[in-house]
Amino acid sequence: MRVLIYGGSFNPPHLGHEAALHSAVSATHPDQILVVPAGMPPHKQLAEGSPDLEERKRLCELAFLDEPGTEVSDIELRRIGKSYTVDTLQEIADRFEDAELYFLVGTDMLLSMEKWYQFDQILSSCTLVALPRGEGDYPAMEKAAQTLRQAYGARVVLIRKNPLPMASTELRASLSQRQGRDKLSDPVYSEIIRHRYYGAKPELAWLREKSYAWLKPSRIPHVQGTETEAVRLAERWGEDTGEAAEAAILHDITKKLTPEEQLRLYEKYGIMADAAERNEPRLYHARTGAWIARDLFGVSDAVFGAIEWHTTGKVDMTTLEKIIYLADFTEPTRKVFPGLEEVRALTYDDLDAAMIRALELSMDEVRARGAQPHPRSMETLEWLLKKKD
Repeated sequence: MRVLIYGGSFNPPHLGHEAALHSAVSATHPDQILVVPAGMPPHKQLAEGSPDLEERKRLCELAFLDEPGTEVSDIELRRIGKSYTVDTLQEIADRFEDAELYFLVGTDMLLSMEKWYQFDQILSSCTLVALPRGEGDYPAMEKAAQTLRQAYGARVVLIRKNPLPMASTELRASLSQRQGRDKLSDPVYSEIIRHRYYGAKPELAWLREKSYAWLKPSRIPHVQGTETEAVRLAERWGEDTGEAAEAAILHDITKKLTPEEQLRLYEKYGIMADAAERNEPRLYHARTGAWIARDLFGVSDAVFGAIEWHTTGKVDMTTLEKIIYLADFTEPTRKVFPGLEEVRALTYDDLDAAMIRALELSMDEVRARGAQPHPRSMETLEWLLKKKD
């Protein structure tokens, strides 16, 4: 039986890691693959803001989902203190008696093998499977492999492969800049965004793709228009344009759900609905949309609030909340109605005045349908009027 072992920090596990494992599998044809995320590596500290041990295990499970026969092992994650490879190999050997162990390493690991703790025992217990990490690595790898074979009787398999140029440090930094999606599988990227590991912020094109899948095609132009207007208003009023775009992209994410489906989400997330809200199903999507946006995409409190209050408003609205309310109200694809152009002009001159006029028009429309405006809208209007006075 052959067991291929692939250890590393996997912080995060990216497409380079997945390609490396696939190449090693093709070269060694193992019966079992063990991916072993490191607990506390003896040679380096994990980056600040990294997921915890169980979360890194989960990311690895998502990353290597499509490689048959792969198990993500917690051998090192549950080990107390510094974790040494020699101990991991011994534990695996005890589990798989009489198995041939193959240990996947990169250029730097191969070249520094003689500096590893009890490296001679590592070499005697497994076959090294070495992959280049950079262009032009292969000559140095051949030389190192020959040295290890002659000096220690090591078994070394070298794999010729053009490496994917990926560095985890740069990848982690790029995630906070709304980049890096192209270097991660979609399940891994989705999980990182959901929990905002590494301070990650979603690439907006990816967020649109995910959000639009929830919408009726006829609603997408409205959401696109709301995003365009929200970003313009954020620029005008000094707000974070990325957060404005996130809120706009996601503000109607649950709009197409039936009232029954919406109320099930109220129950799932423990949303408290007052009598006025329950009598007006058209309001449900703002509350449920905020919770879905947090659950699936880990939105900030600021974005959450902007989505949650974009239909009724609320007392003490933040600038971002006003922007999303008004962007939704005035976006370019809106059919023109009396008062719309007035609100559009006000949004770039006086946000509070624009909110007052938009709320007045919105409540007039509700009354014209024979319904009563939500008390929250009336309270918001009163608050704004007092603020203006």
